[in-house]
Parts: sequence; structure tokens; C-alpha cells
Amino acid sequence: MSEEPKIEQKQAEERREEEVVPKKKIDIRSALALIPPASQLLGREKKPRERRVRLRFHDELREGTAKVNPQLLRELGEGEYIEVVVAGRHRFRYKVETDDSVPVNEVWVNGEKLPEYGIADNSIATVRVVRQ
Repeated sequence: MSEEPKIEQKQAEERREEEVVPKKKIDIRSALALIPPASQLLGREKKPRERRVRLRFHDELREGTAKVNPQLLRELGEGEYIEVVVAGRHRFRYKVETDDSVPVNEVWVNGEKLPEYGIADNSIATVRVVRQ
């Protein structure tokens, strides 16, 4: 009989200890931060496929050609043609000419026909390289 009260007393002490020391919760976000993304596991870095730039008009350029900074072209991926999308509706295709004098965040095109589509000089456009 003396054994049973000792066992009950130990169980009661263990319950009190559990109540005093709360268990730590594991933060899921910090645990997930330790898992690397799939692209890092494969050893490849994701390259941007498109970029938002300013569309500038230069009438001395031939129709159908665009001047682009070589650094911007390297970021997008080398190609012979680029596609310029303005406001998600108007798509234009230009043959690429590289020029160091063009700022990295601009693309220069001939702007004679673009006002017909409602596109003004210095408009924001999305540029991507077209693969053939």
C-alpha cells in the first residue's frame, strides 16, 4: 500500500512540473527558411525574361529597329529581336541594335507610327527577347 501513494505522488509532481515549464512552440516559418529553393538545389540561377523600361522615340532610327544597351540585352538573354509590349495590349517586334549611349532602363525606337496606337514618348513598356 505504501507503493501506491508514492507512485501517485510522483505522477502529481510530474504534472506540476509540466504545468510550470510550458513546452516551446516551433515556429514553422523559421523552419521553412532553412529549406533552400529548388533553383538553388539544381545550381541554376533564375534569369529575368522580361523587364520594364521607358520607350523613347528617336526619329533618326529606321522603322523596325530598336537601340538597346548591351547590359540590358545580356540581362534578358542574347537575341536578334525584341518584343515590346505597351499597356498589355500593343505588341511590337524590333530588330536589335546595341548602343552604349542608350541608358540601361530605356529602349530607343522610331516613334513615327506609335502615336496612332495611343503610345507617347517616354511610355513604360515591357521588353523581352524573342527566340526564333
